[in-house]
Amino acid sequence: MPGLYPDFQRFQRAFARHARAPWQTPRPAGVEARAMGVYNELLFNNLRSFLDACFPVCRELLGEGRWTRLCRTFYRDWPQRTPWFREIPRNFVSYLQEGEIRQPLPAWLGDLAHYEWVELAVDTDPATVPLPAPSPVAPLLSAPLRLNPTLRKLAYAWPVQAISRDYRPRKPRTTHLLVYRDAADQVQFVETNALTSRLLELLASSQESSEQSLRQLAAESGYASPEQFVHFGAELLQQLQQQGVILGVRSA
Repeated sequence: MPGLYPDFQRFQRAFARHARAPWQTPRPAGVEARAMGVYNELLFNNLRSFLDACFPVCRELLGEGRWTRLCRTFYRDWPQRTPWFREIPRNFVSYLQEGEIRQPLPAWLGDLAHYEWVELAVDTDPATVPLPAPSPVAPLLSAPLRLNPTLRKLAYAWPVQAISRDYRPRKPRTTHLLVYRDAADQVQFVETNALTSRLLELLASSQESSEQSLRQLAAESGYASPEQFVHFGAELLQQLQQQGVILGVRSA
């Protein structure tokens, strides 16, 4: 029928606008108020359930009232361009980092939300994580290394891993973390430092031996004794292998 599709599309848009902001936008003509109200709450509560599950610390620290307002403004203002429910938490992190939020929020909330979300991201990463292959120091130094495929190297302006009901930081403190899934499919969090994070970056991209990566890092950091730096670095490589961050020597 001519004109049917454009009319239906306009109805869909009006319906979606009202569902997102029922107090600011009119209800579509012909839709019964009670039925629309039930539908509005079902949609919001469905989205809210994914946020509650992914961000329990953010929810606790904001309190129910502030958390609910934040979830509603996210639902109203931030477009959801994917049908995958698991993408809702990632979109929420983007909203906190990029959205125009009028509600006053703690300065550390965006970092904390990302920290909570990354556990879900690593847990659902489709990569298979094999057991680390034990290697003595010499082979670890003489070849390029294979890193855990789920590894995330993170740097935050705030000590997100310590934020809790009893500790809400007032001043930023740069924090480096490694987050990955081990061979038992458990998500692991390891606090580290900028130097180790940079070393892992070099190891991931280098086709040369890890000793060459250590020597490059020694030069970048201005370390006086490259040989001593390599010695300490070899111990670090073994520790990272024991933790499951390094899986062994990379095959050709």
